[in-house]
Amino acid sequence: MKIPFLTPKNHDLSRLIAAIASNGSDDIDTMAHFMEQEMWDVLAPYLEPESLDRGYLLTTQGAYDRTLYFIESGTVRVHYIDVQRQIHIANLGPGSVVGEASFFSHLERSATVQAATPCQVWSLTPERFARLSKEKPTVALTLAMALGATVSVRLLGLSKRLSHSPGQI
Repeated sequence: MKIPFLTPKNHDLSRLIAAIASNGSDDIDTMAHFMEQEMWDVLAPYLEPESLDRGYLLTTQGAYDRTLYFIESGTVRVHYIDVQRQIHIANLGPGSVVGEASFFSHLERSATVQAATPCQVWSLTPERFARLSKEKPTVALTLAMALGATVSVRLLGLSKRLSHSPGQI
């Protein structure tokens, strides 16, 4: 018996791949460095497209969802709410990935991600990644390394920002 949400579908990721290749931020360069065209072709059937309206909450701080998202078009705003205020963390645009921390850590979402503009994203659930890992382990490992590098680059960037602006993120 096939489970519908795990059945791979063929998708055209050409616009996502172009966004990743054309965006010059450090985390985008990391994805482009690891994931060549052939890898995206193999990954495509495991991704699901989603269209988001402006204001849509893609992830919510504290949720236990581990879905990973690749942004094809539009901009999302990432923010954290502490006991006193909402803290803006980042604006991410075409070619960025979001949700990698929870994807790896199995912990609750550390931030809220909201569509600042209409967006087209591609989602990868942990279940689909597990299936990818069994069916195409080399692609799954390459993706995991790319995401790990993205997390590292973002943490290094945060460390630099904190060292230049003590007390502010």
